[in-house]
Amino acid sequence: MEYATVKLIHVIGAILFLGNIIVSAVWKIQADRTNNPVVVAFACRLINVTDLAFTALGSALIVIGGIGLFHATGIALSDAPYLIYGIGLFGMAAMLWLVGLLPLQIYMSKIAARTVANGETEMPASYEKCRRLWNMVGRIAILFPLGALYLMIMRPDF
Repeated sequence: MEYATVKLIHVIGAILFLGNIIVSAVWKIQADRTNNPVVVAFACRLINVTDLAFTALGSALIVIGGIGLFHATGIALSDAPYLIYGIGLFGMAAMLWLVGLLPLQIYMSKIAARTVANGETEMPASYEKCRRLWNMVGRIAILFPLGALYLMIMRPDF
């Protein structure tokens, strides 16, 4: 593929990926502040949907574009350590999402849906425990791709 095309794919992927993880965090935090099970269940369900639609798609485009850029430029990884660090940070973010955030989101969504179905007016303690863990892991998971973005744009010499 042509350099400009794969760069566009890569940038669109980064926008989708980073945009969705940041917006999802904002939605979730705002929904949780209401402590209204209907609002929380709605937010949890939509975050699960948008994660599959935008975070997963953005990740795929980042990888496809990154591989395309690697081939289009012919840069050796040994000549660009920032690429190794950036890829590593992106990989760590992906692992945190897959093994930490995604299972927590699915579980919290089930808790919220069950709370609504039972007609309860406040979220249970089990949800609060998961919410705190999701917030902690989520903060770390956002820092990794932001670090990768910095490395890809600034291209520091190490």
